[in-house]
Amino acid sequence: MIAISLSSLPQRVGPILTIIVGVTCAVGALVSMLAMGAGARRQEMADVRDDRVIITGLDAQGAMSAIPLNEAAVVGDLPQIRRDAAGRPIVVMESISLLYGRERGTGASLAMALFGVTPNVTEYRPEMRFTVGRMFRPGLHELVASNSCVRQFSDFDLGARPSIEGDRWTVVGHFDLGPLNQCVIYADVRTIMADFSRSAYSSIEVMLRSPADFAAFRASISANPALHLDAELQRTVVMRNYRQLNAILDYASYFVGAIMAIGGMLGAMNSLYAIVDSRGRELATLRALGFGPVPVMVSTLFDSMLLALPGAVLGAALAWVFFNGLSATPFGYAFRLAVTPALALLGVVWALAMGFIGGLPPALRAVRVSVVSSLGAMES
Repeated sequence: MIAISLSSLPQRVGPILTIIVGVTCAVGALVSMLAMGAGARRQEMADVRDDRVIITGLDAQGAMSAIPLNEAAVVGDLPQIRRDAAGRPIVVMESISLLYGRERGTGASLAMALFGVTPNVTEYRPEMRFTVGRMFRPGLHELVASNSCVRQFSDFDLGARPSIEGDRWTVVGHFDLGPLNQCVIYADVRTIMADFSRSAYSSIEVMLRSPADFAAFRASISANPALHLDAELQRTVVMRNYRQLNAILDYASYFVGAIMAIGGMLGAMNSLYAIVDSRGRELATLRALGFGPVPVMVSTLFDSMLLALPGAVLGAALAWVFFNGLSATPFGYAFRLAVTPALALLGVVWALAMGFIGGLPPALRAVRVSVVSSLGAMES
């Protein structure tokens, strides 16, 4: 039955093209939308390392917490922390504030995070490379900005003097952060805290000697009654911070993909109905020759799923050509869309499901074709 059905495909070019085009549109829309979520997750994890730990206060809410200076000083003495070439612990104190920048082209004022950090952030982030200028000097009103900020905002050209809390700060350097394509602004943490009248750090980031030291490091913090802190792997914190954004992107992707899939299935179903009607005499003859209802139904479903495969491949290919690597900035978060092999495989599975569901009603109709009436119509 499958062989006979396949041999008659060239006679049904119109309905076949309708099915392929519908599946191509549905799979292309789904894969291109899901590429946002894949690209966002790739961007989020671009600089994540398992030997990096983020420390916050036990009462931390989201990204905000308060770590007293005396407790921060104790953290640097823990033995699991990696030392730099001079033997100093790689511990970065942070104080996070809000900064506004003017977007190039539109002039719109957009909010971003200003990270007050200790100068040894370059040891914590060895991927940090200055492309022009230098690192800020402690105690001065100086900023350094990632090149992503420079491209997006007009306030961070070298030598620019943006206003922060009524003081003029000078941009003294631009840097890259390896694969991380985010806008990052660094300044001296003590100067930031003085300008914003703060007496506690927002968080502490440390680099461990080895990822295997994390359990012992966390136990050391928990066992010290003088510390009211919590330590988590950088990976865990990043995944939690971006969970809501990823959920929104995935919801939008599957919502649009589902709508396109419904449209594609309806188009495929109508085309398959037309094919079954045009093969009425053929199916009746085969039933008269002894083919049972199950082979007839299976062959019709096979046709439907087989015709969905070219649409799946074409849809995934078009999504890759037009959307892979495309820049996106939803909610002010910049990343590049990523059409991955896993998404292409998901598109194929999605297309096969569309072929099966869309082909089931026509397959049942093919089973119910009346042998007597179809053969009688053929004789007349």
